[in-house]
Amino acid sequence: MTRDEGADTRLDTLGRFLMKHLRDAAFRGHEQVATGQARAPGLQGLVTDLRAMTPEQQEVVRRAVRHAVDAGLHDFLFALQESLDLEGGEVALTVGGTNAAELEAEGLHGELFTQEGWRARFSELGEPEGDA
Repeated sequence: MTRDEGADTRLDTLGRFLMKHLRDAAFRGHEQVATGQARAPGLQGLVTDLRAMTPEQQEVVRRAVRHAVDAGLHDFLFALQESLDLEGGEVALTVGGTNAAELEAEGLHGELFTQEGWRARFSELGEPEGDA
């Protein structure tokens, strides 16, 4: 099954939204904590702990956060597809009035990856380098 141009447009709308409001927002939040810019009282212990790490240790934490966010996005999108396939769309996310899982026959989770994927095209950080 091939996608029509409208499906591609709706998928891009979803991709931009998720990259901006979930992926990039999570990474910015981590950077604020890691650099000491976070001012929330409940975060100050974490700020102190991260600032006490070596730059190498901080980079490992940064990579772990990026991996966790991307894995969560992947699993969320996979679950939306499974909801459509196995549960008849019991849980659905709509874009332009269409169940997003119906827009991509191969599965939404694949839209994240590759040089043509959502991370590369719409995220401020693009595709992760190396092992994330």
